Amino acid sequence: MNLKNIIKKDIQDVLISISSINNCEPLITANKKIKLGHYQVNNLIKIANILKLEPYELSKIIILNIKNKHIYKKITFSQPGFINIFIRHQWISEQLEKVFISSRLGIHYAKPKNIVIDYSSPNIAKEMHIGHLRSTIIGDVIVRILSFLGHNVIRANHIGDWGTQFGMLIAYLEDQNLQKNNFSLVELEKIYCKAKKKYDSNKLFSEKSRKYVVKLQNGDQYCYAIWKKLVSITMLENYKIYKRLNVTLKETDTMGESLYNKMLPDIIQDLKNKKIAVEENGSTIVYLKEFKNRLGESMGVVIQKKDKGFLYSTTDIACFKYRYEKLHADRIIYYTDSRQHQHLIQAWTIAKKANYIPEDFVLEHHMFGMMLSKNKQPFKTRDGNTIKLSVLLDESIARATHLIKEKKPKLSRKKLIQLAKIIGISAVKYSDLSKNRNTNYIFDWDTMLSFEGNTAPYIQYAYTRIISIIKKSEIRVNKLKEKISLTEESEVNLSIKLLEFEETILLIAQKGTPHIMCKYLYQLATYFSIFYEKCSILFSKKIKIRKSRLKLSILTAKTLKKGLNMLGIKISQKM
Repeated sequence: MNLKNIIKKDIQDVLISISSINNCEPLITANKKIKLGHYQVNNLIKIANILKLEPYELSKIIILNIKNKHIYKKITFSQPGFINIFIRHQWISEQLEKVFISSRLGIHYAKPKNIVIDYSSPNIAKEMHIGHLRSTIIGDVIVRILSFLGHNVIRANHIGDWGTQFGMLIAYLEDQNLQKNNFSLVELEKIYCKAKKKYDSNKLFSEKSRKYVVKLQNGDQYCYAIWKKLVSITMLENYKIYKRLNVTLKETDTMGESLYNKMLPDIIQDLKNKKIAVEENGSTIVYLKEFKNRLGESMGVVIQKKDKGFLYSTTDIACFKYRYEKLHADRIIYYTDSRQHQHLIQAWTIAKKANYIPEDFVLEHHMFGMMLSKNKQPFKTRDGNTIKLSVLLDESIARATHLIKEKKPKLSRKKLIQLAKIIGISAVKYSDLSKNRNTNYIFDWDTMLSFEGNTAPYIQYAYTRIISIIKKSEIRVNKLKEKISLTEESEVNLSIKLLEFEETILLIAQKGTPHIMCKYLYQLATYFSIFYEKCSILFSKKIKIRKSRLKLSILTAKTLKKGLNMLGIKISQKM
């Protein structure tokens, strides 16, 4: 149910009937002051100016000619130029009945598309840190939502598993005679740091490392065996983190740079044949007039080095080609931070010039801001190191454990551990997801674990409270045959918010902004709280009203549960 779209179409039909102008699109918003109407047309003055009419005159035409009058209880005009719309209670009840019996809460399937979503992308030979959190959890929300809408979603965990660091690691392991040893990811990261230090300071070692990169990229079996071992150690730990985060990425979703390695020589040759790439001093370069360097000249993108090694740009060109031609992608979405934007656009531009992807295909780079500390600096440890994701989650669970002990000292240890994990992990995820991905945000333990405001614990508690009410009623769902009846204002407001769920999902599917879902769930929980205070659910004297309000409660619980599930947030029957 998309109420705004229904209202918009009804008004557009009137505008089309009185004018041939096509750019008159009404802007429908939920009214902040509900007493003035449930919805409002906010750009009536602009439309009236285009049509050369007075706003009041235009409003009269719309009110008189709007088609689906059975939907609207009342439509009024207010100065200086607004149309206020009241929805008919009976119509709302009818729509809620359809939602109540629907296994999908009345949400329609979309026309299915093949959608590739590139997200998470951890570093090999390093533990995941908080810099990977946003890409991982935001990307996973969009995966869940688009999958729910019926799209064929292809998760692409694009890992950098084919670059310079592998030559460096192979060379160092050989120097230290460690190539046959088994190590943990923590130990491997320490080895990486030592190898990097040697690479930066020792010319002979750096040359040896670069030779190993080329050997690896050319299929050398010795290098390949070590490479496979390093990737396996890293990804095994990463998938443990994904499981803790309730993220849907699996081992089969890993699509590293190595996947495209066999394509690279042919792409280099093809770009040369098409006069897109040129060879200069042994390197292969593509000059892009769309991008300028500091001297105002066309920017050169190197796609193959003198030593015949390939670069990230080459891999990404191949990646685009593979995703369009082999995966038949209708839509490609990237979740990386803004620093990678120019690099992606350059590779995308080259892929278009080579006709690997159609000219009208749009790359969606859903960038995001950083997590900051209270002093508005990047969130790091006291010694300046980036915080490991496992450490952040452990800390959140520990704080949640302390909080639960204070509130429920008699809770069994087993239930305490289970609930602390749910609340702790959810608090971290929700705190991030509830912020607009386009902005930086301040990380605050106290806020994220609060049972008040737009937080995971508040929404989770709202859900458990509703479940408790439903259980106390002792009325089975299949016995709720009476129609939903709306008499109180708080019932109507809650009902309209329930009918806005599909609209919320579709907006996130389009824009890739999970904070819209968080805002919706918070508003829904708040509307239910007001409804609960104003209307007796279990003790209403009339059985019909009691059952009607139980139905509203059940629908609210189902919607909260589905919304939290789309965010990858777990729930508990008791809190």
